[in-house]
Amino acid sequence: MIFLDSAATTPVRREVLEAMWPLLTGDFGNPSSHHELGESAKRALDAARTSVAASLGCRASDVIFTSGGTESDNLAIKGLALAEPRGRHIVTSAIEHEAVLESVDYLARIHGFEVTVLPVDAHGLINLDEARDALRPDTTLCTVMYANNEIGAVQPIAALAELCRTHGVPLHTDAVQAAGWLPLDVAGLGVAALSLSGHKLGAPKGIGVLMVKGRRSLEPVLHGGGQERGKRSGTENVAGAVGFAHALALAETDRAERARGVARLRDDFVADVLARVPAAIFTGPVLAATPTRLPNNASFCFPGTSGESLLLELGRAGIICSAGSACAVGSDDVSHVLTAIGIDEAIAQTAVRFSLSGDTTAEQLTTVAAEIETAYRAVRSLSQ
Repeated sequence: MIFLDSAATTPVRREVLEAMWPLLTGDFGNPSSHHELGESAKRALDAARTSVAASLGCRASDVIFTSGGTESDNLAIKGLALAEPRGRHIVTSAIEHEAVLESVDYLARIHGFEVTVLPVDAHGLINLDEARDALRPDTTLCTVMYANNEIGAVQPIAALAELCRTHGVPLHTDAVQAAGWLPLDVAGLGVAALSLSGHKLGAPKGIGVLMVKGRRSLEPVLHGGGQERGKRSGTENVAGAVGFAHALALAETDRAERARGVARLRDDFVADVLARVPAAIFTGPVLAATPTRLPNNASFCFPGTSGESLLLELGRAGIICSAGSACAVGSDDVSHVLTAIGIDEAIAQTAVRFSLSGDTTAEQLTTVAAEIETAYRAVRSLSQ
């Protein structure tokens, strides 16, 4: 098997499993319990929070553990917008993850918020002048993702954060795909809130983080025992938090060097695919503008085929990839990301995404490019 779907999930790293194991066996206490096992679990949870804060460059009190990226996005958007809204206006972009778009839609439908959706260009990038024009005196929140999960577009988050700051608007960014590939220093980014998910980093599924800077008010989405300083009720996933902290620290250790190496492999892979299948359309930011694209992302449309059929053919060859967002599997809707960048709906249905990892090799990618050519010809022959 050649796994090229890291944007959907990653395997749990052995070092992470080893860090988690004591919290799943001997130190299995509830961190809210006032006895030896509970206090031991609380110490482990506090240490994990401190470690995450060190990786993000924020205070430990800014870190909230959640069940993953979807919950973090929901809590950030609903929590910030409803806590102390100075108005009922939200700004977002056309290519956000469903967790963001549906949270914004909820605020519009149930709480009467007005929403401005920023368009993107053919490469999936917002225009800062349009973002500036969208901010109003009654804008209570701006939420724009750091890096897109389908086409790898990297938004100018630091510049957008500065715009928002001058208008007194908090900026939330979904950084789920950026983690492990792009800088996450929240001071440098200038964001008020940032969402992360553990299973994109080599931690288990079911653990995530929301960073909310400073003493900013946050209306809880979950109510109950008042855990996470009253911001996220529910017994904490201590082992998951420890695993997340360990995975994030490992990812940050060699991030820049790993990203450069993977980007070089990705660039050669894209060139190989386009040489073998000249009709293929490379979607998202151009490779020459490397800061605007995730280093591990390569996404294509193959006109005259079906993305699902290509996936089946590649799967038979032992190649694991995706037609787009794993969170949209089972939906008949065409990708809103591809249509937002101007891809025709019929062509958007031919999309295939390849997302590399730090373990991907040049030899594997050469094999995959050859199998893409074979699969493309097979699917084309069936459709003619």
